[in-house]
Amino acid sequence: MTGRRTLLGFASRPADPERWVKAPDKSAITNRFTARLTIDVTPALRAQLKVAAFQRDITVADMLRALLAREFPDNPRDTP
Repeated sequence: MTGRRTLLGFASRPADPERWVKAPDKSAITNRFTARLTIDVTPALRAQLKVAAFQRDITVADMLRALLAREFPDNPRDTP
């Protein structure tokens, strides 16, 4: 066991974070009804979101999706 251990599942940091954030999500390409939404929040709010999601045993993304679905329910007239 003198060889270097390779950790699987960890991605390297993007060289250009702005381009990475603006790049389309690869999974969104296959589903044309999804899009990435990026928002700026304070560190305190981010911490509150993470704690609330952890307490509910869900991800922050799933919690925010549910919140947005409640606040903005599907309206057939809004669909082009």
